[in-house]
Amino acid sequence: MAPNEPLFASERRGSSIHSEEEAADEDTALLETQGKIPPNPRHHYGFWRELGLFTWALLATAAVIVLAVLSQHQTSQQDSKKPKAGGKRNLIFMVSDGMGPASLSMTRSFRQLQGGLPIDDILVLDQHFIGSSRTRSTSSLVTDSAAGATAFSCGMKSYNGAISMLPDHSPCGTVLEAAKKAGYMTGLVVTTDITDATPACFASHVKIRTEEDLIAQQEVGEHPLGRVVDLMLGGGRCHFLSNTTDGSCRGDDRDITRLAQESYGWTYIDNRKDFDALESGKAAKLPLLGLFASSDFPFEIDRRNMDDIYPSLDEMTRTALTALEAATKHSDKGFFLMIEGSRIDHAGHGNDPAAQVHEVLAYNRAMGSVVEFLDKSNVEGAFVATSDHETGGLSVAKQINPQYPHYKWFPEVLANATHSSEHLAHQLNSYINQGSRGEDLKLYITGLVQKGLGIRDATDEEIQSLIDQPLLSVYTFANMISRRAQIGWSTHGHSAVDVNIYGSAGTDALRGNHENTDIGKFLREYLDVDVQAITDELSAKSKTFGVSTIHGFDWTGRVPTEEDLQLAETYHEHRYGETS
Repeated sequence: MAPNEPLFASERRGSSIHSEEEAADEDTALLETQGKIPPNPRHHYGFWRELGLFTWALLATAAVIVLAVLSQHQTSQQDSKKPKAGGKRNLIFMVSDGMGPASLSMTRSFRQLQGGLPIDDILVLDQHFIGSSRTRSTSSLVTDSAAGATAFSCGMKSYNGAISMLPDHSPCGTVLEAAKKAGYMTGLVVTTDITDATPACFASHVKIRTEEDLIAQQEVGEHPLGRVVDLMLGGGRCHFLSNTTDGSCRGDDRDITRLAQESYGWTYIDNRKDFDALESGKAAKLPLLGLFASSDFPFEIDRRNMDDIYPSLDEMTRTALTALEAATKHSDKGFFLMIEGSRIDHAGHGNDPAAQVHEVLAYNRAMGSVVEFLDKSNVEGAFVATSDHETGGLSVAKQINPQYPHYKWFPEVLANATHSSEHLAHQLNSYINQGSRGEDLKLYITGLVQKGLGIRDATDEEIQSLIDQPLLSVYTFANMISRRAQIGWSTHGHSAVDVNIYGSAGTDALRGNHENTDIGKFLREYLDVDVQAITDELSAKSKTFGVSTIHGFDWTGRVPTEEDLQLAETYHEHRYGETS
């Protein structure tokens, strides 16, 4: 080979017909292994070079074919999980109220520390991450839970405070209502009031979310479409009890638990003993209404010490799945179930990182049970999970002094806490109401902080702040643990950050970044139900359907004033006190 000849230059440099014929003869001689022509080193090199290139090309082609076959096999496996047109299927929709991406980072590291797990150990949530959702409402770049849930239930945008109502104050049909109309069984499972914004948006229609008494009536069946829910498990019992009864928060004397049982056939339970009698759903009789708390369930960090009173989100999830599966066993339709990790949001409003990691872990366990159920079921099914918004503006780092920030945060601080800031604030105010003052109160607070938060270096200023402003103690306790863990918060309200979407096989349509309304559209398309037909039916029946309310006979309540809308924006202040 000439010194400057390219490595892969052709060995046949002649251009005449004669030289080409010679080359052909030489190739024939080589192929026939006849030694009539004396071996030429250049010809020998060319043969092996071409044979090597041919072999390489053959192997590359084979590899491409193998990869294509494997890819097709994986795709066919995924496609086999997708619902067949017109086939029976189950759909579980999970909402992690107030959980943003930073909540996952914080909880994952906390769990790894607490369990002594490797850094590549991840949450069930992480294993099913598929995309993200944009959350704005029609009235604000920062949504509330009502507008967020309306986007899921109706697949349409609306104003903050709207419970499945459009900006013109007309009702929009929901995927749950359409599912019930199509023959599916339906359910709602939450850890807050069953009349709160997220569950309410699937089974009721009111112009402003604060109309929880009216929501309760609609949820049990006092609704233009009749009863649309088959199972409800959660809190909010006070909205179902007559105001002549202890524990009621209704504005009238209607007993909605009695209405539910006598007029709409509900089985009603309100305690742990009756919940256990359901035998994890195997003994459940639908329709089933279980209200296990006057309002919210305790935070999971506190509930785990009161397990004899309140079921966990995971227990309620498993019970609902079993009950709905049994109820649809002989049906050609499956079920639609909405599950909410409600109090992730409340921990964000209170800026309490210790409470939030336990809420996210509780939600993660419930998702694990959903995944297990779908894997074992012989009925086509899928789950979709997302958040309505992020709460608190959480950051997993905080600069606590003017010096250059340290690149650290300390999950061990959260691991030392045994109770939520909410629980400790209740304890402190109860103690003060007993008349305790002076040095005795200071000693009590010091012990409360040590035992409840695991903080043994509380400053005199922090203790004095708790003494001087006990009604704001929920924030003081939360700030004490957040600073030491170097966890930052930017608000006691919601933020506009995009939130994660999670899904099982069959949910590829939600991969990537989407409007929250796209999730609502996916839910109805997966179930193959006609939500617009429900909207039309509600519109027609609204002209004649009326129920008695404290505001008259409009079944969706009165048109909210600007003051009403502002009040709805500060909905959580009654839980956490003044935010100024």
